[in-house]
Order: sequence, then structure tokens, then C-alpha cells
Amino acid sequence: MTAVLERTGTRAPAGLRTRQIHAVAACYFVASFAALGLPPYLTAILPSLGDTEARWAGLLYIVPTVFGALGAPLWGRLADRYGRKRLLLRAQLGLAVSFLLAGWADSLPAFTAALVLQGVLGGTFAASNGYLAAALDGHRLSWALTLMQGAARLALVAAPIVVGSLSPWVSPHRQYALLAVLPLAAALMLAALPEPPRPAPQAPGTPAAGEAEAAVPAARSPRALYALEFAFVLATVISYPYLITLVGQRLPGLGPFASGVLFALPHMCYPLLARPVHTAVAHRPLLGAVSGFALVAVALAGHWGAGTVLSFVALRLLLGAGMTLGLVSLSALAADACRGRGPGRMFGTLEFISKAGAVVAGAVAAVSNDVWGPAAPIVAGSAVAALTALVSTPTLLRWSR
Repeated sequence: MTAVLERTGTRAPAGLRTRQIHAVAACYFVASFAALGLPPYLTAILPSLGDTEARWAGLLYIVPTVFGALGAPLWGRLADRYGRKRLLLRAQLGLAVSFLLAGWADSLPAFTAALVLQGVLGGTFAASNGYLAAALDGHRLSWALTLMQGAARLALVAAPIVVGSLSPWVSPHRQYALLAVLPLAAALMLAALPEPPRPAPQAPGTPAAGEAEAAVPAARSPRALYALEFAFVLATVISYPYLITLVGQRLPGLGPFASGVLFALPHMCYPLLARPVHTAVAHRPLLGAVSGFALVAVALAGHWGAGTVLSFVALRLLLGAGMTLGLVSLSALAADACRGRGPGRMFGTLEFISKAGAVVAGAVAAVSNDVWGPAAPIVAGSAVAALTALVSTPTLLRWSR
């Protein structure tokens, strides 16, 4: 990540060095590892807790997401009031405690309670973004947020593979307790970082204040950002749960490993494309977001008729390009929207919106799959993305003028 940041010419301000930005991103990757890697194995965990048929797997999968969404705005406001570093440390330590409790839970109610705590006490993404936004702005902040998304994509790809590789020696259930070491290590690393500097107050009407107001344009309302974030998460996440089932139906001899690679392909695109995409869209983020939605719509729609390995690979790569465009553009829009606002509160609200989109996506995916089959959620995601691109085009034209 360091080399990529240096090649872009991005530099942290005096209050936060480049290596400190990378430390925050690395800590988020570490914290995300267990949170993203273990839930796919709930069907293997629950039988040992008394749920022999893993009937509760679907519900428990979204429990941390639901409670994380409910807690994120509160933690964001507290970060603005009491300090971003303190609340970021709290989030990492909260994850460590909840993972430890989940790993040693010996009943389904105890395990469920640990997942609730994971959601309530977590919120590392909003806390990390709020920390960065308090010390960075403009192009530097949008690139730092892009790095954070890169850390999440890497965790999403790597974590399930590592957890599966460890399973012959340590059950996924006990890996919760083992991986509690990761957020604890992240908290120790973050403890060495500085508290982001608070801007010095200036009296209104002074020459310095007037110059600053002239130099920095007023931030746009975050409402457009919230709407695009919800739609993007809904359009992409709705395609996740039943993709492997769809691939198994269309390509019955492919095997689970190759199916997993097809699932991961879009997320692998992000680390490769994030740098050039950020350079291209940093100053025109809404155009990038609308283009990303359009590519996502085309790629997901193509899944309806895909029937060969080559067609799936092409569509997954196109989806990866659209997701990268969308995620990077949303990071740039967030950097613009938080200017002049409390970053903790804004990113807490943004995390609430994102998690709400994921919960709705899971519910819609389950219902549409039951009625029309595994291709239906993917086509529904295409429809959401296409509609969002169409609705956003007038706003894009207005902003360009």
C-alpha cells in the first residue's frame, strides 16, 4: 500500500504521516479478517451448539450487521465529542472481546449474544474513516478512504480461504477465539498513533478566515452520498448469497474451488484498478459513480444467460471494474461531503446506511431466490444499479454545469 500511495503523489499533512495512514488501513484489514472470514462457516459451527440443521445460519449471518448499523451513528457522535482515536481503540477492543466470547460460547444463545456484541461494540470502518477525516482532506482523504476499501476487499478475499485452510486443525467455532488476537494487536498498534489535530478556532470575518472560506468550496449535502451508498450496497450485495448456487447449476463439473475463484474475481480487481481509477475520478466522483452503476448493471444482467466458464470470467471482471469505479467514487464523494462537518457523525451515519443496504439485500435475495431461483437476486441487483444510474444522470448534468 505504501508504494501505491507514493506513486500517486499523495501525502499526509504534517499531523498524520503516510505510514500512519497505512497503519490505520492495515489495522482495519486485521479487524475485518475474522468478521468477514468466519460467517460463511456458520453452517459448520451451529450444529455443535445444538442447531443440528443450521436453521439459524441465515439470521445469525446478519445479526452483527443489524446491530452494527444501530450503533454506528452513536459511536460516530461520541468520536466527535471525545476523540477519534479513543473511539477507534474502543472499536478494536470491542471486537476482540466479542470474538473471544463467541469462540468460547457453549450454547446457541451465548453465541448469539456474542454476535450481538460484535455488532454493538464494533464499527471499526466508521471509526477508522472518522479518524482519517479528522486529519486529512480533499484528494488526500479520498485516497486514504480508497485504501480503506482496498483493505476490506483484501480481507473479503483472503479471510475465508485462511479460515478454511485452518479448519482441519482448529474448528471455525474455536477460530473466533483464536482470531480475537488480531483486533487486539490492531489496538496495540493504533495506541502509538497520534490523536488527529483539531482545527484552531478562528473569529468570523478575520482575514485568515475569509481566505480559508474562499479557498475551500462549500461541501455538498451528504444526502446524495447516502442514497448512492445504499443503492450500491443493495445492488452488489444482493448478488452474493446465491452466486455459488447459480454457478453450480450452470457449470456442474466446475468444483467448489473454481466457483470460489469466480466469486472472488470482482474483489481481486479492486487492488489492481484502485490507483488509476482514483486518478481518473477524484475530481469528477459523481460521473465515476454513475459509470460504476452502469457497469454493475450490465455485468449482473449478463449473469442471466451466462453458461460457460469464459462468459462468467468476463462478466465477473466487468463487475469488478464497475465495483471499483463505484467504491472509489463513493470515497471521493465522502471526502467532499465531510468537509466542515463532524466526520465521526457523518461516517457513523454512512455506515448505518451501508449496513441497512446489506440487510435489505440479504432479505430480498432470500425471497427472490425462493420464488424465481438463484439467478433472480443477481438480476434484481442489475435492475437496482440501472435505475440508480438513470435517476442520478440529471444530478450529474446539473453538477457538471
